[in-house]
Amino acid sequence: MSPVKDKVLIIGGGVTGLSVAGFLADRFDCLLLEKEDELGGYCRTIYQDGFTWDYSGHFFHFREKWVADYLEARMNAEDIVTSKKRTRVYFRDTYIDYPFQFNIHQLPQPDLLRCLADMHEAQRQDTGRYRNFREMLVARYGASIAELFLIPYTEKQYATSAERLDPAAMGRFFPHVEFSKLLEVLTGRATQPTYNDTFRYHRRGAKGFVDALASYVPSGVIHLGVECGGIDLGEQTVRAGGETLRYDRLVSSVPLPRLLRLCGITFDESVFTANKVLVFNLGFDRPSPRSDHWVYYPDPEQVFYRVGHYDNILGQDRMSLYVEIALPSGAPMKLDALFERTIADLRRCGVIVDHELVSWASVLMDPAYVHVSEASQEAAAKAIESLARRNVFVLGRYGTWAYCSIEDNILSAFNLAQDWGAAGAAAPVLAAAAAG
Repeated sequence: MSPVKDKVLIIGGGVTGLSVAGFLADRFDCLLLEKEDELGGYCRTIYQDGFTWDYSGHFFHFREKWVADYLEARMNAEDIVTSKKRTRVYFRDTYIDYPFQFNIHQLPQPDLLRCLADMHEAQRQDTGRYRNFREMLVARYGASIAELFLIPYTEKQYATSAERLDPAAMGRFFPHVEFSKLLEVLTGRATQPTYNDTFRYHRRGAKGFVDALASYVPSGVIHLGVECGGIDLGEQTVRAGGETLRYDRLVSSVPLPRLLRLCGITFDESVFTANKVLVFNLGFDRPSPRSDHWVYYPDPEQVFYRVGHYDNILGQDRMSLYVEIALPSGAPMKLDALFERTIADLRRCGVIVDHELVSWASVLMDPAYVHVSEASQEAAAKAIESLARRNVFVLGRYGTWAYCSIEDNILSAFNLAQDWGAAGAAAPVLAAAAAG
C-alpha cells in the first residue's frame, strides 16, 4: 500500500504559489486555488495591438544559476533575451547613470564637491544607528546626495515619508557605497560595483516565466476563478467555490492582512500599510528616441517615478512603455486626468517626440510597495510564527509583507519544500548544478 499523502492547499497562483505546487507535487496531494481567471498574480501579461506589456516592469535577475536553469528548461531558448541593463536618472532635464550615488561625478562640479564633502563628513560621524530610512540615507550619504535624489525618489516611489520606513526597508536591494570606495571609482582606481547588472526577459513577457513554473504542476492541481472565503484554523478547512475543503497544511501567498482577516484573527490594521501603483502601458508608432531600458524620475514635477522601454529590451521598432505612478493606498484616482498628465510629462521630458500613440492599457496594483517598518516587521513575524504553529505557512512578498525579488519567492518555496522532504521537478536540475 502506498503511504497516505498530506493534503496541501495552496492559496494564490502567482510565482510563489506555482513554485510551491511544482516543488511539492511529488510528495503531497496538492490543490492550488487562484481567485483570478489567469495565473501569475502581478506577473501577468497583456497582449494588445501587437504590443506585449506586463502588469508592470518585471525583469528577472538570478543569483542562483539553478533557478534560472529550472525555469529555462521549460522555455524555448530563442525566446529568452539576456540584457546588460541600461538605466538612468532623469535629473534637471538631463540624464545621469544609475545608481545615482555611484555616478555623482556626472553632476556639475559644484554639486559634485558638495556631495563629496557631505558624504565624507556624514560617514565620519556615522554611528550605524538609525531610527528610519531618512536618517540612514543622510547618515550614510550626506545631506546633498540624500536630498538631491535618494529621499525624493524613495518618497515618490513609496508615496509616503521616508521617516515611516525602516532603515533596512529595501534590504540588500539598496546599493550602498563607502566613501573610500567611491573615491577609488571616481579616480579610476576601481570599477563601479555592479548591482543586478544583467537581467533576463521573455519575448512573451513575464507570462513566459509563469508558464514555465506552471508546466511543473501536475494536471488537476490548479483551479482558477476560485476565491477563498474563509479559513477555519481549528477545523483546518477553507471555504471556497461553494465548498468546504479540508487541508493538513495550508500555504498562502496572499497579502498578510487579508490572510489574517480570512482566518478571523484581529490585528492592528494601521501597522500594515502600502501604496498603490497605477501603470500605463503605452504603444507608439515609432521607436524610443533613447536606448535606456528604464529611467528613474525623482522630480515631483513628473507624475511618474519610473518609465521602462520594452522596445529597447526586445529590439522592436515601435516604442512600448510602462509608466509607473505611485499613490497613497486610499487616495482618490482620476484616471483620465492622470493619463493626460502622463502624456504631457512624457513630452516635456523628451520621451515622446513626434510619436503617435496607437494603443494603451492601464493596470492598478493595490497593494504595490509595502511600507516596511519596525512595527510591521514585528507584527508580521509574530503572525507568521503563530500561523505556522497551526499548519498555515506564509510565503511571498505580500504574504510576508517584505521587500523581496521574484527569485527570492521561488527560493522560499523551494526551502519550504526541502523542509518538508520534497524537491519535485527541481531535483534533476539541482543534481546537474551540483555536478558541475
